[in-house]
Amino acid sequence: MDVYGVIGNPVGHSLSPLMHQAALDALGIPARYVAFCVQNLTAAVQGIRGLNLRGVSVTLPFKTEVMDLLDGVEAGARAIGAVNTIVNDHGRLTGFNTDGTGLIRDLREVMDIEGRRFAVLGAGGAARAAVFGLVQAGGIPVVLNRTARKGEALAADFGCTFCPLAEAAGVEADCLINTTPVGMAPGDDRSPLPADVPGRFPWVVDIVYTPLRTRFLREAAAAGCRTRSGLGMFIHQGAEQLRIWTGRTAPVDLMRRVVEARLIKAG
Repeated sequence: MDVYGVIGNPVGHSLSPLMHQAALDALGIPARYVAFCVQNLTAAVQGIRGLNLRGVSVTLPFKTEVMDLLDGVEAGARAIGAVNTIVNDHGRLTGFNTDGTGLIRDLREVMDIEGRRFAVLGAGGAARAAVFGLVQAGGIPVVLNRTARKGEALAADFGCTFCPLAEAAGVEADCLINTTPVGMAPGDDRSPLPADVPGRFPWVVDIVYTPLRTRFLREAAAAGCRTRSGLGMFIHQGAEQLRIWTGRTAPVDLMRRVVEARLIKAG
């Protein structure tokens, strides 16, 4: 029986085991997907080889640090500067990043991307994945960030525009995407922007999915915006991980149902 897993710290809250196990079972693949709380990343990567884990998801805080411990990193993940997926091919570990793919697939369910402008809030790893995915899909990102140095660096890396966060209300875009963790439980009483700013954008997306309706999205909806939670991005990035590991098409609808049911039950 093959074993897959997710490494991070903390990792007990991760819904990846629930989602991936349901998908593996539905596909009839005899495998288990396990969460590993990692104290020592170097030892954990050695353990992937030693235990012959077939594939691993990587979550915070190891997405960047793990790159130097792998045998190879796919070009897209290298450009993003982060890995969220590891493939073990007979002891050779290769890193990928499916976050950008997950976001683009989710956005395409509700809108066209090519030629549209997207205001991307943040300049961390999730923002880099979002901007990379948008550029690849023909979108036009505008980076919004509180710290100019990081925002300007991200914009320069992908040939797009930077705007200080304080000037967000003046940005013209078809969609505003929050890639920061602000508003994630247990800090779900917070929002990354003043309540009057999101209403300027036709679409508002939050990659946070715990809770499903963040304060940011609630305020955007109250202002008349169409909104999208981070659930779809999470599901689609996981589906792409499964394809990379197994070559099989993931049961996206099932994955969405089981994760959404758990989130609703958790309140």
